[in-house]
Amino acid sequence: MNRKFVCLLATLMFALTLNLSAQTTPAAATTPGGAKVGIIDVQQVIVATNEGQRDFEALQKKFDPKRTELQSLSKEVDSLKSQLNTQGDKMNEDAKAKLVKDIEAKQKVLQRQAEDAQNEFQQEQNTIAQRILQKLGPVIDKYAKENGFGLLIDSSNPWPQGPVLWANGSVDISKIVVDQYNTVSGVPAQPKPANAGAAKPAGTPAPGVGIKPPAK
Repeated sequence: MNRKFVCLLATLMFALTLNLSAQTTPAAATTPGGAKVGIIDVQQVIVATNEGQRDFEALQKKFDPKRTELQSLSKEVDSLKSQLNTQGDKMNEDAKAKLVKDIEAKQKVLQRQAEDAQNEFQQEQNTIAQRILQKLGPVIDKYAKENGFGLLIDSSNPWPQGPVLWANGSVDISKIVVDQYNTVSGVPAQPKPANAGAAKPAGTPAPGVGIKPPAK
């Protein structure tokens, strides 16, 4: 996810932390003052929910035709470059100049279309994530209050970019929150492809951007 979405996560998680009141329920991990502490990987929770898996997969499929189109154009550019490298010395000046001009024109089209597709993909990806995040907040808040947490820390970004230097896995509530969100949302688990391996846990990498601009 891009920097803008990471900032959004940080802002909303800070606001959420302020709403988590300490309870008297015994805690496995506590601060010196006795407050129960937990961590949650918010980005991965979003991705791991049934709703997230459904919508991010649908987004990938939506952009498959554009991805194929860009790959085809990229191959065309590579083919012309190969022709220039292998035959350029044998061409007359006019033919060589035309080939160079064609390569530059197609490269510009490829770059522009790839960047446009990339921006559109990221915008739609962020829209999905933000929608789930808005509904995720109350689920986290309810679970934290019912289980006596005084503080929850977002572990989406590894240290030193993130605040968590080290934490025992027993204080990570990500999987629990995923299960509770799935119950609240009512979105069923997505069917696994025939060749799919084991299901990815909440800690697996977030979906990467589906379309990348070509190198200039």
